[in-house]
Amino acid sequence: MEEPVTDNDRKQDHQKKIQQVFNEVGKVVVGQQYMVNRLLVGLFTNGHILLEGVPGLAKTLTVNTLSRVLHLGFRRIQFTPDLLPADLIGTMIYNQQNYEFEVKKGPIFSNIILADEVNRSPAKVQSALLEAMQEKQVTIGETTFPLDRPFLVLATQNPVDQEGTYPLPEAQVDRFMMKVYVDYPTKAEELEVMRRMASSNYDATVNALLTKEDIHQIRQEINSVKISESLEKYIIELVFATRQPKDYGLKDEARFIEFGASPRASINMHMAAKAIAYFDQRDYVLPEDVKEVAEDVLNHRIILNYEAEAEGVGTKDIIRNILNKIPINTI
Repeated sequence: MEEPVTDNDRKQDHQKKIQQVFNEVGKVVVGQQYMVNRLLVGLFTNGHILLEGVPGLAKTLTVNTLSRVLHLGFRRIQFTPDLLPADLIGTMIYNQQNYEFEVKKGPIFSNIILADEVNRSPAKVQSALLEAMQEKQVTIGETTFPLDRPFLVLATQNPVDQEGTYPLPEAQVDRFMMKVYVDYPTKAEELEVMRRMASSNYDATVNALLTKEDIHQIRQEINSVKISESLEKYIIELVFATRQPKDYGLKDEARFIEFGASPRASINMHMAAKAIAYFDQRDYVLPEDVKEVAEDVLNHRIILNYEAEAEGVGTKDIIRNILNKIPINTI
């Protein structure tokens, strides 16, 4: 007689499969482990990710491959200036045979949505996307349709070409859990990419490792990861340091910060730190977990003034100074 599978056995199996996900994606995508890690954090904590990087860094390929490994539906939407909200969420069409209107659902009805160059479309389209992200539902005509779960939006921005774009307002950018900067590959990684693309034997086949039920269970397991009260207070101190830097002895930073991070920063840092601990097969959060996710959670929520731009100070500099200035043992 077989022994019943315990919750701990199931948890260990899920953690093992998550490590396998990185290897499976690596069959197709060279490098970009950091991006894959952050995409999984967003997926397992019900958060959305904003990716920023120059073209050609395999953002679309990575997301597409990840959706296949996780056995989830994937739709890529190229945002353009002439895109309409109906092109995204769907619309009502008239059926001449039945003499009545019918709902035609848009590409938003999938599990993983890649909103490519989201800042290329006007505010109406961006608002339609962000409403779906927040409410997890879409209204077409008089009918409201729930979106399939899990639902993850990965929006990309090109930092190079800003002409003819519609930058996302700060209040809308704040709805993304993390903003992840995608960097160039190393020399060795780019050499491997070049060789793979030139090879006729290159195989982009991957195996599906997780199901929707697995993802739902992993979310519950991450929620059960313990975090101490001192670390929770540390997160609050970090966020408040972005709002009231002078109170924390950050006089130079106070000159550059126009607005600090919103309460969403505290919530998202808390959840992301739990996910990092879970990936490392721990059931408790370490200070290093909080510090690891702090930059991605905060960098799009701190608004700098013109003086910072003039002196070449970026949000990364501010965040690193805050992390260095506020020790955990003083809380």
